[in-house]
Amino acid sequence: MKASLDYSEVRKKQEQHNKIKKAITYTLLGIWGVVVLFPFYWMLLSSFKSFGDYNAEMTPQFITLNPTFDNYIIAFTSVPLLDYFINTLIFTLATTALMMVIIIPAAFAFARLNFKGKDILFVLLLSLMMIPNELVIITNFVTITNLDLRNTFTGLILPSVTSVFYIYLLKENFAQIPDELYLAAKVDGTGDFKYMMRVMVPICRPTIVTITILKVIECWNSYVWPRLITDDEDYFLLSNGIQQIRESGFGRENIPAMMAAVVVISLPLIVLFIVFRKRIMAGVAQGGTKG
Repeated sequence: MKASLDYSEVRKKQEQHNKIKKAITYTLLGIWGVVVLFPFYWMLLSSFKSFGDYNAEMTPQFITLNPTFDNYIIAFTSVPLLDYFINTLIFTLATTALMMVIIIPAAFAFARLNFKGKDILFVLLLSLMMIPNELVIITNFVTITNLDLRNTFTGLILPSVTSVFYIYLLKENFAQIPDELYLAAKVDGTGDFKYMMRVMVPICRPTIVTITILKVIECWNSYVWPRLITDDEDYFLLSNGIQQIRESGFGRENIPAMMAAVVVISLPLIVLFIVFRKRIMAGVAQGGTKG
């Protein structure tokens, strides 16, 4: 009887300890969430403040009683924001599609096919990840310039159509699929390409979706390379267009309109992440699990 009471007390203490631990954890996460999300809230709030109200504030106001959509109208009419949006959409979709066409067969080859020098070639491929990005940008700039592809979508897209990291991630995911499936498919007369598309790609869909989303985000936020390779406004992306807005004086003078433009740019990525957040987490977990 005494032993059962002791066990009950220990269990109650353990439950209390877990509740306290959970409360502290959620409190710290809540504080960190507020710190992380506050800049987005301030950006959204500022975009709905009128130019006069924003400049008249002696101390920052965390709410606005007179919200306005005028800043969004100004952002689209004062600068070619819609053109930047279309350019970014073309660049993002084309780059992501071409990259998937390249990295899926490459990952399949390293994961499933046997050919001479495969291990050495894979090690050399991984060694490229150790090269500083600045050196790669310089080499790409010289190459694109020599090919007379500056201020073209081809020059923007070509250097971004492959990724060693994504090949590695997908290769590790493909390698988890049992060899018996591949051998059974070969017995049935299934070719490598057909096996890759009908068996490996569907099984590894979470990782492929994750890679696609991450590449879309990377392209959407791309700044250094587009800024370096284009000086024609007809080929500016959103990130470069915002910089152009700021440098032109419009963004410095009218901060609320500048914030409205940033909200328009950020909204597609925020929606994309909210919709696919579970698939992103599942894909990363699946790609990082071995065995």
